[in-house]
Amino acid sequence: MADTPRPLNAKQVERLNAPSTGTAIKWMSRAQTWIFKKSGGKLGNKFLRGAEVGILTTVGRKSGEPRDSPLLFLQEGRRIVLVASQGGRATNPMWYLNIKANPSISFQTKKDKLDLVAREATDAERDEYWPKLDAMYPDFANYRSYTDRKIPILICDPA
Repeated sequence: MADTPRPLNAKQVERLNAPSTGTAIKWMSRAQTWIFKKSGGKLGNKFLRGAEVGILTTVGRKSGEPRDSPLLFLQEGRRIVLVASQGGRATNPMWYLNIKANPSISFQTKKDKLDLVAREATDAERDEYWPKLDAMYPDFANYRSYTDRKIPILICDPA
């Protein structure tokens, strides 16, 4: 069961959405991706509370270049479920915008590299997956409380 969401005050929300926070997230993500890839997933494969991390590879919507992002994920067989929470920031993450432009992705866990096609979860799927996602990583409930946007859930199935 998820913890009760911890609301942020106005100053905390301002800091969460500050450009400097976005820059910090970007550089921490790059470091984690480098560590994950260099170690073959032996390092950099966990986040807070022991949640498992994998590496999403999208095609940059402007550059056409591969873009890697370390993300928490829920795996069901060959299906990967992703959350575009960005820690509850007011905007969607860049990787989400890349998926909207080109839904063909790859996702590397510490055991597998999967070629997938991503799509947004339907409302019924969102109702089904939020409890599972919150059980996996309880801070998702906090992230939803920090923003007015409808945090996307992406369903990624084999290509």
